[in-house]
Amino acid sequence: MSLFRTKNLDAMVAQSRAAGGLKKVLGPLDLVLMGIGAIVGTGIFVLTGTGAVTAGPALTLSFIIAAMACGFAALCYAEFASTIPVAGSIYTYSYATMGEVVAWMIGWDLLLEYGLATSAVSVGWSGYFQSLIGGFGIKLPVALTAAPGSIPGVDTLFNLPAMIIMLLLTAMLSFGVRESARINSVMVVIKVGVVLLFIVVGARYVEPSNWQPFMPFGMNGTMSAAALVFFAFIGFDAVTSAAEEVKRPERDLPIGIIGSLVVCTILYVIVSAIMTGIVPYQQFAGVDHPVSLALQYAKQNWVAGFVDLGAILGMTTVILVMTYGQTRVIFAMSRDGLLPQRLAKVHPKYGTPFLATWIVGIVFGLIAAVVPLGVLAELINIGTLAAFCLVSVAVIVLRKTRPDLPRAFRCPGVPVVPGLAIIFCVALMTFLSKTTWIAFGIWLAIGLLVYFAYSRRHSLLNNPK
Repeated sequence: MSLFRTKNLDAMVAQSRAAGGLKKVLGPLDLVLMGIGAIVGTGIFVLTGTGAVTAGPALTLSFIIAAMACGFAALCYAEFASTIPVAGSIYTYSYATMGEVVAWMIGWDLLLEYGLATSAVSVGWSGYFQSLIGGFGIKLPVALTAAPGSIPGVDTLFNLPAMIIMLLLTAMLSFGVRESARINSVMVVIKVGVVLLFIVVGARYVEPSNWQPFMPFGMNGTMSAAALVFFAFIGFDAVTSAAEEVKRPERDLPIGIIGSLVVCTILYVIVSAIMTGIVPYQQFAGVDHPVSLALQYAKQNWVAGFVDLGAILGMTTVILVMTYGQTRVIFAMSRDGLLPQRLAKVHPKYGTPFLATWIVGIVFGLIAAVVPLGVLAELINIGTLAAFCLVSVAVIVLRKTRPDLPRAFRCPGVPVVPGLAIIFCVALMTFLSKTTWIAFGIWLAIGLLVYFAYSRRHSLLNNPK
């Protein structure tokens, strides 16, 4: 059947090198910093508090479990990224191994993951920004501080800061990826410096007695927290979306993917250990600034102010990189005819998918401004876990169907490592709520309707010129 036809791998790589494509301007350091920029943000500055309440001091173990799921998947991503250096991430890899309908569904899944991630983080950014300017006596009109229904008993209409940050970063991305990468790199260096400052200062105030009992809610609490803080690792896969803009993708993409994940895992484990060592885990209930709370508890308020600034910069880079990743997925899907091909048009001066970038910024900026997003972290997680499972399956399939294909980086231990990625991801998915599964199923059903109503009829694979 046509919907299970796969794209020719050699043709895909040749397409990525064709004249008139995206500009190849990124190196390995750019990619590592891009990965850290996408990962270190809401997870470490906000979700660590909720994770501590769920798992207790065993939050460090929760981060390690989530990192293992990501690590096994990252090895699979690295093989594909170095073998098929084409924009689109797992969407492109699925198209080459499992056919068009699977590729469409995972692309549709990525649109949800990246889009809602940028919206959710924009809302978090807005809260920290308002807290920061409030310290200088500046307050926005209440009606413009949050989406309707976000604050019980308070009438709000629009989250203006969330919308503004989305539009500013959209403008930055639309005018050139090289410039965006430079700004991202500066912000990443600052926020990692802030995290290291917390580690250096906070380590002196750790009380080992706060780590007892280490696992107060048993393995069930630890796994539930792992399913939640998995959100803290989302973003390293966005590095693969930059494949067509990397100077030497065969070498640099695996470095960017694995390097950023390793750095962030180490930071997360150390920060969560220090947090729960300073503050008894019960006191993180209802706290949306847990890292700052730990410093305030230690009476180091001057450092807490730097942490708030680091949180703002951290969330800014997450929005920037996730928006970037989504525009490149849309670019790839549009180039294949599954979405309107105008979205794949590259701006002659800036070398970016200009129209697609602005559509993403406006649509998800509006979502951030008018929709309460407090319960959407799980929905983002389930979409990402599904994508990780699929890329792991795709590595096994491609090893069987194209064992002769040159691979600059080979995932070790196939099929064991991809199998472990699938097991870990499915295990985390089982700890997500029933409501999340239902919402995810509805989104996929809508995707199937769009595919058969539009995408299949306009697909270039099914309608070659």
